[in-house]
Amino acid sequence: MTTDTAPLSEVKAPTQAATGIIDLRSDTVTKPTAAMRAAMASAEVGDDVYGEDPTINRLEARAAEIFGREAAIFVPTGSMGNQIAIRLHTQHGQEVVAESRSHILDWEMAMVAAFSGCQIRPVPAERGILTWAHIEPAIAGKIYYRAQTGLISLENTHNMAGGTVTPLAVMQEIWAGAKAAGLPVHLDGARVFNAATALGVDVAELTRGFDTVNFCLSKGLCAPVGSMLVGSRELIARARSVRKALGGGMRQAGILAAAGLIALEEMPARLGEDHANARLLAEAIAFAPGVEIDLEAVQTNIVIFKLAKGGDAAALVTRLKHRGILAGSVGPHAVRFVTHRDVDRAACEVAARIAVEEISQK
Repeated sequence: MTTDTAPLSEVKAPTQAATGIIDLRSDTVTKPTAAMRAAMASAEVGDDVYGEDPTINRLEARAAEIFGREAAIFVPTGSMGNQIAIRLHTQHGQEVVAESRSHILDWEMAMVAAFSGCQIRPVPAERGILTWAHIEPAIAGKIYYRAQTGLISLENTHNMAGGTVTPLAVMQEIWAGAKAAGLPVHLDGARVFNAATALGVDVAELTRGFDTVNFCLSKGLCAPVGSMLVGSRELIARARSVRKALGGGMRQAGILAAAGLIALEEMPARLGEDHANARLLAEAIAFAPGVEIDLEAVQTNIVIFKLAKGGDAAALVTRLKHRGILAGSVGPHAVRFVTHRDVDRAACEVAARIAVEEISQK
C-alpha cells in the first residue's frame, strides 16, 4: 500500500515534456511514482524462493483475487510469464495456435521452440483479432503423422496490430470452441487492463475463460519491474518450478512487489487518459500527407501508422529524435507511438505538431 497521504493521482512526477524529451517509444519507459518509491523503500521482505516474502505473497494473492483465480505468481518479465504458461500447457512436438503478429512469435526469442519444444501455427487476422472461425481450421486433425495442437494463445490488447481490443463475445466463442476441442487457452494480457478499460468490462469477466493469464505491471501500470501469471492452484504450483528453471527464483523481491501492489490497485483507473492521448496523436497524424493510418484500430494507447510510397520509417524516427520526440519503427515503413502516464496531454500535443511537421517534409 502507498505510504503517501495524497491520492496517487495527485502524486505527479515531472513530465517528460519538462525535461525536453517526450518519450513515446513504449509504455515500458514509465518511471515508478513517488508513492511506489516510498513503498519500495519501506517494503517488508523475505526470501521468495522459500515463499517467505510477505509483500510478494500479498501481491500474488491480490492478483489472483482481482482476476477471480485460485493463485498467481510474480515473474520478472511478461515473456517469462508467457513461456512458463506455454510450458505448462504443452508437450514437446506440439503446435501453439497464435495470431501471426503475436508477441510470443515475434518478440520472445523463439523460446516456444527452444524451451517448450513446440512450434507456432501463425494465423493472420484483421487488426490482430482472432476469432473461432480463424482458429478452428488451424487446429490439427487427429492424425498420427501431424504435429498436434497443444494450446491456443491470444493477445489482448494486440501490440503489433496497434493496441486493438478483442471483444468479450469473440473470446467467449473461442473459450467454448476450445473447451469442446479439449484445448487449453492462454492469454498474453500484457495490456489487458487497457483492453478492460476500452471495453468497460472488469478484467475478471474479460479473462474468465482462459486457463492462464499473463499481465504486465511494468507497462501502463508504471511499476518498475514485473508481470503476473494467474491460473489454478495446481498450474501455479507447477509454474514455480518452471520459473526456477528459467532463472526466475528471486530473493527479497518484495521491494519490487511493493510497487506492483500500487500499480495493480491504483493505476488501471487512469488508463483512459492514455487512450485519449493516443487518439489525439492519431487524429493529428491522419491529416499529414503521405500517411496511412487505420483510425478505427486506435482503440487504446498505441498508434501505428505507415508512410506511403515506401517512406523511410527509421529516417523519420531519427528526425523526430533530433527534435526531442522518441518513437519506434516497426518495419521499414511503419512508426509506433505509445502513450503512458509520463507523457501528459500537453506533451502529446507538442509531439503531434512536431510529427506532422516532420512527416510533411518533402
